[in-house]
Amino acid sequence: MPLFSRIIRAWRVKTFYGALKDCNMKQVTAGIILIGDELLSGRTQDTNLATIAKFLAPLGVQIGEACIISDKADIITATVKTYSVRFDYVFTTGGIGPTHDDITADCIAKAFDLGISERDDALDILRQRYPGDTLNAARRRMARIPDGASLIKNPVSQAPGFQTYNVFTLAGVPKIMKAMLDDIAPRLKGGAQVLSVTVTAENISEGDTAAELAEIEAQFPNVSIGSYPFFNSELRGVSFVARSTDKETLMSVEKALKSLVSLKDFK
Repeated sequence: MPLFSRIIRAWRVKTFYGALKDCNMKQVTAGIILIGDELLSGRTQDTNLATIAKFLAPLGVQIGEACIISDKADIITATVKTYSVRFDYVFTTGGIGPTHDDITADCIAKAFDLGISERDDALDILRQRYPGDTLNAARRRMARIPDGASLIKNPVSQAPGFQTYNVFTLAGVPKIMKAMLDDIAPRLKGGAQVLSVTVTAENISEGDTAAELAEIEAQFPNVSIGSYPFFNSELRGVSFVARSTDKETLMSVEKALKSLVSLKDFK
């Protein structure tokens, strides 16, 4: 995406969240920390961010920022400390398995100046999956939990995640991470839910509607509006996406967006 477009879209998001505050609507935000060298190398493609975003949206929690960081203790610790202050909730994924480089639990403890040790309740859960000698020293690492943290259920592989203050620490494997979210939903207090509408037009480009789109944005300053082009060998067009906490206003914006394109091109 060109730099100018990134700047404009960042401004739209900032204006949108500012409007929430102006309307005295409670804004609840989350920061997402995706941990793993395999993500940075491109060897593993992340899907957890999209899963968490779709999970949080209906609960009235908006993602304010997400980052991918390496498996380095100082980076994990510093990022968790920063995010825990900046956001209402923080989600981390990755680094809580049985191997030597799974250090997220230790970093969470350090970020909050907490001790960390094996927890009997976590060991009891692991014994359901690893009976007898199969619960070896490596697997017992998954029972090391920061002091005072509450466990997060893991119905897939049993190894629990944990919540430390406003930080939820989850597995990195997408299937496991997604299953763990069910235990988190009751713990969240959301704010104003953001609704969205999409208007798709064929055979036009972003430049064809730039002036009119600017007029709509000026008319509805409390609404975030983005334009997203698509094209292939046979078809091109633009999808306009408007987001707001006000349903009636959003309907008005949708009507205005539809008027941007001719009836024959609107789909």
